[in-house]
Amino acid sequence: MSKIANANTTIKLPKSPTGITGFDEITLGGLPTGRPTLVCGGAGCGKTLFGIEFLVRGATQFNEPGVFMSFEETIEELTINVASLGFDLNKLIKQKKIALDHVHIERSEIEETGEYDLEALFIRLEYAIDSIGAKRVVLDTIESLFAGLPNQLILRAELRRLFRWLKEKGVTAIITGERGDETLTRQGLEEYVSDCVIMLDHRVTEQTSTRRLRVVKYRGSVHGTNEYPFLIDESGFSVLPVTSLGLEHKVSNERISSGIPALDDMLEGKGYFRGSTVLVSGTAGIGKTSIAAHFAAAACKRGERVLYFCFEESPKQLIRNMLSIGINLEPWVKKGLLQFQASRPTLYGLEMHLAVTHKFVNEFKPNVVVLDPINTFVTNDKEFELRTLLMRIIDFLKVKQITALFTSLTRSDCGLEGSDAGISSLIDTWLLLRDIELNGERNRGIYILKSRGIANSNQIREFDLTDKGVKLRDVYIGANGVLTGSARIAQEAHENSEMLARKYEIEFKIREIERKRKELEAQVEAMRTDFKSEETEANKIIEEEQQMMKQLEQDKKVMATSRKAEF
Repeated sequence: MSKIANANTTIKLPKSPTGITGFDEITLGGLPTGRPTLVCGGAGCGKTLFGIEFLVRGATQFNEPGVFMSFEETIEELTINVASLGFDLNKLIKQKKIALDHVHIERSEIEETGEYDLEALFIRLEYAIDSIGAKRVVLDTIESLFAGLPNQLILRAELRRLFRWLKEKGVTAIITGERGDETLTRQGLEEYVSDCVIMLDHRVTEQTSTRRLRVVKYRGSVHGTNEYPFLIDESGFSVLPVTSLGLEHKVSNERISSGIPALDDMLEGKGYFRGSTVLVSGTAGIGKTSIAAHFAAAACKRGERVLYFCFEESPKQLIRNMLSIGINLEPWVKKGLLQFQASRPTLYGLEMHLAVTHKFVNEFKPNVVVLDPINTFVTNDKEFELRTLLMRIIDFLKVKQITALFTSLTRSDCGLEGSDAGISSLIDTWLLLRDIELNGERNRGIYILKSRGIANSNQIREFDLTDKGVKLRDVYIGANGVLTGSARIAQEAHENSEMLARKYEIEFKIREIERKRKELEAQVEAMRTDFKSEETEANKIIEEEQQMMKQLEQDKKVMATSRKAEF
């Protein structure tokens, strides 16, 4: 039983976290502990900075001192260069958390002697490691060690010896190397003797540069195998593990307002689902940004944080323009609830925009994100790349339960129910703004093309951009469809005229009935008066007759009494 248990036990390779944002997620933990890693790439791709951040993060976050041995840059040059990333190497050196060493190698001396080994390097490196108890080592760059060495046999032997020595020393090492023409490195051997190989790439496409990282191999461990965009800024390296995003994100039943009450009414009176993705598309000048501004302002009023990416207008211009429709965004900026990030799409490549978006979202931690507009990224034949970019952004925001609103320009030469970005299938709620041309006028209309999980209105509503924001008009339908503009005004006037005529007719009938009622009452009153007069006369006659009859009765009784007395 014990043998079977031991056979089924998975042995995990020890790893040292780099502390580099995103990289440890790709490698499922970091670099192999106690083993050398080769970081290769062309000039300016970030090899040296990768190694420096590996040491700095190790010293400050994981209490692992490190040694950086440079064969090109001096200690002073290196300290100044990485200060822009916020790394204070002098402070770490004083704390004995990092040791820097610059080894100058003269190529002419190598050529003159004809013999070359790394024994002196090992002694020097071992002293630096032991002086601070280093757990991490960076050698930058390996080509400088063997530059000008003609004997390939000696080169290969010394390379293997260097990697073996680092393993025996038990340090987690990074060795940087320059990329070869047809191989990963100049010598074409380093990638074979390294336990882990990381390729950094700095490419320029259509005058736009993009940095990418790929884990070429990783002995003893699974890892992400795709190319990942990475960013180098004032915070250091930031790698975007795009393929780690899936469809396992949580969903919310909470509803949030669009900022336009009449539009909320078209969505069951409740608005969008929190964490959903909304697309507002339409032709130029139709009001897409105005609807996005309503949504942003409504979120800020709820006390939520909004990150607004502008790709066509500057923040000040957008704030000024929104004042014309009664939306003042500046107070929310001052309160820190609204943050604008404005840049031209050509500033970065698509994947760099993705990395920058991740960076700003992680730093600002918004509840709502607005991208206005997304179609500006479409150039030439990059629709597939843009779709992939937006899909990654949407998945990333959904995982964080961030409600996103995208605006997109619909070209007049394509169908209205389509977008340049081609992401309609990824959208939860799609608002389509359209021009309604009638009687020589151009009016604005809005309808909900789809809204997943929400019983939405099927009406096309005309809307105006007023000094109090977006106002949706009541629906007027004529023989040729929805009436807008002057046609709607004419229809309203016609309906008001008909209503007024009906009102007058009703009032006339009421007055006529009242007149006839009064006439009838007068006739009834006259008849009652005549009846009372005749009744009074008749009663008087009846009373007189009754008196006469009583008198006759009395006279008869007297006569009868008199006769009895005579007898």
